[in-house]
Amino acid sequence: MDHKKELKEMYKEIKIEAGVFTMTNQQNGKVFVGSLNNLKRLNGFQFSLKTNTHTNKKLQADYNTFGKDAFVIEVVEYLKKKEEGYFDPKKELEKLEQKWLDKLQPFGERGYN
Repeated sequence: MDHKKELKEMYKEIKIEAGVFTMTNQQNGKVFVGSLNNLKRLNGFQFSLKTNTHTNKKLQADYNTFGKDAFVIEVVEYLKKKEEGYFDPKKELEKLEQKWLDKLQPFGERGYN
């Protein structure tokens, strides 16, 4: 039983980080900007592409055409939590993602958003 308790405590101590990421197609330069409230879920994002079930059809089509090795995923910014006052992580993450959408403009021929 002590081992189970120890594992639970270790799990509780795992830091969950939210942030914004990009997925860049190295073949054509197109970029996808996304955000996750837990960046450990990037594996699930990649899994949906591997299993041909991603909801972004343009990204999925290029992933199918060029393959996974044509894409590079990079976390561009982590969400910084305020120490004092009210903090809505969902709203702040949306603002952070919008900042990167405005900066990179991944629309039309430039990207997948």
